[in-house]
Amino acid sequence: MSPIMRKSPVVLLRRPKKLPRKAIPRLTRRGSLRLQLLRRPSRNPAKSPVTRKTDHARALKIYDRLTAAYPDAKCALDFDTPLQLLVATILSAQSTDKTVNTVTPALFRKFHTAKQFADADLPELETLVHSTGFYRNKAKSIQGACRIIAEEHAGKVPQEMEQLLKLPGVARKTANVVLGVTFGKAEGVVVDTHVQRLAVRLDFTTESRPEKIEEDLMKLFPRDKWIQVSHLLIHHGRALCQARRPRCLECPIEDLCRSADKVLA
Repeated sequence: MSPIMRKSPVVLLRRPKKLPRKAIPRLTRRGSLRLQLLRRPSRNPAKSPVTRKTDHARALKIYDRLTAAYPDAKCALDFDTPLQLLVATILSAQSTDKTVNTVTPALFRKFHTAKQFADADLPELETLVHSTGFYRNKAKSIQGACRIIAEEHAGKVPQEMEQLLKLPGVARKTANVVLGVTFGKAEGVVVDTHVQRLAVRLDFTTESRPEKIEEDLMKLFPRDKWIQVSHLLIHHGRALCQARRPRCLECPIEDLCRSADKVLA
């Protein structure tokens, strides 16, 4: 056997099926081959205080321009009482405000109080809300929520986030709508599909989950802007900043937008 082979035996390295990080080969002093793992940079590196101040200033500029563009921005659901808004918001899940507004007039003529909703014939309630989709689940949620409101809250919609979240069919989005629109309480930011899309497009967040997006928006905007910012983003998403083909040439905040999918032709 060759002296060289005697000193340097051939070692077969098996590549692992899956490496957690990118690996590159590197020679050690003894000449053996080993794998060195390269650390990936953090997806969300910590921002400097200067960058954070810049982000806040940019966000407030966007807020002010959207306020000027949509001075009448408000909740698009039709309602007269907190209970009606709660019911309408439950119905708006996986549906449009326009569809809900065609359903609720007949619904609210039939049922006026939480107790009437709670005592309603379930098949009849399902028929009345059928066109909003997922009508069986929505009818059960409305009836269950109204039963708790009637029995535990004297027929009045609770004004605390914790109590609202205990109602069937009510998550943070619905609770934020009710608290912000009817009671003027800024406990969070409403994150619907428009807000979720625009928050990412405008670089307000890198998150994809609504609860995480809400947290980022609450950090970015002062509390007195939480209620209105969602109305502004929803109106802008419907009017100009549409998903497939945004109308960037008409956009009042185009110069403040860093989105990669701008349409400028």
